[in-house]
Amino acid sequence: MGNAHDLDAAADPNRELLPRRGSAELKAIVEALIFASPEPLTLKALYKLLDTEPHEDVQAALAELKRDYERPGGLQLVEVAGGYQIVTRPDLHEWVRRLFHERSAQKLTVQALETLAVVAYRQPITAAEIAEVRGVNTSGVLNTLLERHLVKIIGRKQVVGRPFLYATTKEFLIRFGLNDLTDLPAVEDMAEALGLDAPILTEQPTREEDLPLGEPDADAPPGEEPSGSIH
Repeated sequence: MGNAHDLDAAADPNRELLPRRGSAELKAIVEALIFASPEPLTLKALYKLLDTEPHEDVQAALAELKRDYERPGGLQLVEVAGGYQIVTRPDLHEWVRRLFHERSAQKLTVQALETLAVVAYRQPITAAEIAEVRGVNTSGVLNTLLERHLVKIIGRKQVVGRPFLYATTKEFLIRFGLNDLTDLPAVEDMAEALGLDAPILTEQPTREEDLPLGEPDADAPPGEEPSGSIH
């Protein structure tokens, strides 16, 4: 009776079959895949890419790779946005920035960081609720955060005008090195860093039923109704 490898080949004759790897080679392959991936590589994606290898072997290779990256060096293996990335150590970022001549225009303003923090800790939240917290109009800042893919529109609040609801994105997690929202800094620490009162970041407004949203109108300004109906 054939093994699972042979059965897979019979099911898909065009599938390229690769021999099972030794532990050292498999670890090297896992490392190369994580390094080459443009976004965090999930364990599920590794299983799919290494579909000739038992899941436990892939897990063992990843665990050994994690131990390797615990040694002192310029790189580290981190869990971010539900996947794995090989990145430079945070304390070396200033040197890496010199290499890429990072433009100041690429950095977020203090106003954008404040708005992003409010969204991160109080999501889902409307533009009007953000403006109430910050005391200023946030339409321009929200547009910037949308363009940077740090926030997204996830639905509407069922109140007069049905304003858009905003939440953070996977790109937000990646950019700030978070695996999920539970990794956000303590509210008190974030509030102190931004010069805000801690309750501002945590007090939730009274909520009506929130309506899910399909594709939002890309031309609609933040906090305003788009043309047409909800898809």
